[in-house]
Amino acid sequence: MTLHADAVTWNRGGAIVVDSVSVRPEPGDTVGLLGPNGSGKSSLLRLLAGLAHPTAGAVSLDGTDLRRLRRQHVARSVAVVGQHADTDVDVTVRDVVALGRIPHRGFLGPDHEADAAAVDRALEQTGLTALAGRLWHQLSGGERQRTQIARALAQQPRELLLDEPTNHLDIRHQLEVLSLVSRLPVTSVVALHDLNLAALFCDHLMVLCAGRVVAAGTAREVLTPELIAEVYQVRAEVIDDPSGRLTVRFQPEPRHDALVGLAGRGAAHRRR
Repeated sequence: MTLHADAVTWNRGGAIVVDSVSVRPEPGDTVGLLGPNGSGKSSLLRLLAGLAHPTAGAVSLDGTDLRRLRRQHVARSVAVVGQHADTDVDVTVRDVVALGRIPHRGFLGPDHEADAAAVDRALEQTGLTALAGRLWHQLSGGERQRTQIARALAQQPRELLLDEPTNHLDIRHQLEVLSLVSRLPVTSVVALHDLNLAALFCDHLMVLCAGRVVAAGTAREVLTPELIAEVYQVRAEVIDDPSGRLTVRFQPEPRHDALVGLAGRGAAHRRR
């Protein structure tokens, strides 16, 4: 069993932001959530994390509704990396990563040896070992993002939920982070904007639009020019190269001045 959402709907402030969505990944899968801004990706992740409760349907962990589980029990299995994180306290990178160990503290207090080993491993996985002693406010946006991912890894979860984890990252670190996530022995659900990164690293894709699922399956099944045009309102060519890699190449819209010129020539032609 793993983390599942079954026909969840969330009516938030009178607006339906998630509309009868089911997510049932296989253990170890990396599932990419795609869709334009406002499509419901972040809201669905909040439901999966138990940070909000669905108006209808249910989210379950190992077959038990999240609402019946203690928060610490959920946190030992499910780690979340949000889009934004900040603090007014001057803490080091290592301090932030160590926060991932809080759910594992028992009645006798922390296991310092196990905690230190988990933190060291998470820092190494995210390439932050050399920055462990640096203060949070001295970090770039990309370094902060990697620190949050390291905190989630220190939690040693079975389920990993990431909301736009490549925000603020340069191309090299985008590839490194998603490669790491796809290799981890965890079930991951990742909200992404970049269709090519999703095709490269995700086992399955789910496309949301206005809170509903409009397509789900492998990248080849989902990423078609027709779907991209319908959901994103842009033209694209989807290339399946001999190496087996799927690439989405977007078609630029005609320039406005070119359109004006064409319209003017058309009008002149009609006058003739």
